[in-house]
Amino acid sequence: MSDLTAFDEITAGIPRPSIWQASFEETQEQLLDACPDGVDVLDIARAAWDCLPDEAAREEALDALFYGWWETWQDRKARTQGGEPA
Repeated sequence: MSDLTAFDEITAGIPRPSIWQASFEETQEQLLDACPDGVDVLDIARAAWDCLPDEAAREEALDALFYGWWETWQDRKARTQGGEPA
């Protein structure tokens, strides 16, 4: 028998955003509301980083940033070389 409620069982398979993703999206919404003409992604990222609550959240965000950079770098490399990423 499970200790989960019916709601918990239904929502258990739904992926949840990381704290970094949630912080970035919330910050982006706030800055776009304040500046509807647009906001630089670096301004969003810096403000979101500053809003992270603790060192553990910053470690998770740093991993996500490195991974995102690496994937983009590999994709660009593959497109310029006409092959698949290593």
